[in-house]
Amino acid sequence: MLIIDGPDQLKARAGEELGVTDWITISQDEVDAFADLTHDHQWIHVDRERAAASPFGGTIAHGYLTLALVPRMQTLLFEIRGFSFGLNYGLNRVRFPAPMPVGAALRMTAVLSAVNEVGGNLEYLVTNTFEREGGDKPVCVAESIFRVYL
Repeated sequence: MLIIDGPDQLKARAGEELGVTDWITISQDEVDAFADLTHDHQWIHVDRERAAASPFGGTIAHGYLTLALVPRMQTLLFEIRGFSFGLNYGLNRVRFPAPMPVGAALRMTAVLSAVNEVGGNLEYLVTNTFEREGGDKPVCVAESIFRVYL
């Protein structure tokens, strides 16, 4: 895991890759639990028989489920220290260019795309790119925004 300690180290890493996670899989049970939690029971996510006859050949994970993995995956890759606290400030551009088949392997690459001063503190942007094993396009690309306070 990469440790970034303080403002100077954070600024110095702007533009750098922060790491690539190991492969994980998303199970149908996890997709079903997410559907229950969000009340999004669209058949392409939860109806195995109907989804098998779709162009995807089976169920696919919700795009928002993949997006919700950002904190988990970032925690595996890096830790920001040397600030009194930090906050998730939001997201910029989020796209789901390809489906994520349930049971396929998934990993995330994080790039520290920018570090900016905001009101005497720092805001950093991380471009999170999820890919599925054997896929030719990412399944999710999202830029997350964090504010860290001195």
